[in-house]
Amino acid sequence: MDITIHSTFLPHSDPEASLSFYRDTLDFEVRKDVAFGGNRWITVGPKGKPDTSIVLYPPNATPGVTDEEKRMIAEMMAKGTYAMLLLGTTDLDAAFQRLQDGDADIAQEPTDQPYGVRDMGVRDPAGNMIRIQQLA
Repeated sequence: MDITIHSTFLPHSDPEASLSFYRDTLDFEVRKDVAFGGNRWITVGPKGKPDTSIVLYPPNATPGVTDEEKRMIAEMMAKGTYAMLLLGTTDLDAAFQRLQDGDADIAQEPTDQPYGVRDMGVRDPAGNMIRIQQLA
């Protein structure tokens, strides 16, 4: 069986701030920007890797989510505990510098972790925790 991860979803609270972070700071390309019903779904991904995408979606547009659940989701997003993404790079220090220069919300500087990886943490404009690992 040949299965791969094609897309993953991360919530956004501000489409323009998300575009600025993913397109301008992380240097991802915008693949789709779809508006519907006053909301936007934005698909981004690393340049040169068209088979891997992140869909930034408005969590308040999820069918079946109650108002109470929407409130809880918004609170968890604000705390950075709702969604997380793990990225990899061959130059973690350069990625860290680019994020710092882009005035990103750095949660942890590059660190040699006791579990054997070197990584850093940054939060996107919606509060999602993004960990970036040094690849060999």
